Amino acid sequence: MFREMRRKNQALSGEECIRILTEELRGVLSVNGDDGYPYGTPIDHWYNADDGKIYFHSGKIGHRVDAMKADPRASFCVYDSGFRREGEWALNISSVIVFGRLEIVEDQDEAIRIARQLSYKFTDDEEFIEGTIRDAGPHTLVFALVPEHMTGKIVNES
Repeated sequence: MFREMRRKNQALSGEECIRILTEELRGVLSVNGDDGYPYGTPIDHWYNADDGKIYFHSGKIGHRVDAMKADPRASFCVYDSGFRREGEWALNISSVIVFGRLEIVEDQDEAIRIARQLSYKFTDDEEFIEGTIRDAGPHTLVFALVPEHMTGKIVNES
């Protein structure tokens, strides 16, 4: 069902893909939008090593929410800031693409726990996190991408 990577010598290991998903702050989540057009948006995420899912939060209404309810299939792309080898101008970038299905986290206690974990990627300010959850929590949708296929590779932009 999913294509095999063409340039296998550029493939990242599963462990390296997980490292990038864990360390990077943002990626682009793409859904099947209106009239079959892809709809991709930058979004914060949290990779949960315990269940292998990637969690997000957003408002409860909008284009992305409508699209994911109509068709839960999605892809999520994350890439690092890259590096240059000594004496080279070209950037070497590692990226990960995850294909899967989106599911809404219905349990509110679980949604709050996940929102906290996502927040810890950005700050350890407990007062700020709790205030944001208290104020924005009722208007926030927490959802997960359940991976079905994942690939990663390193590319030299030259």
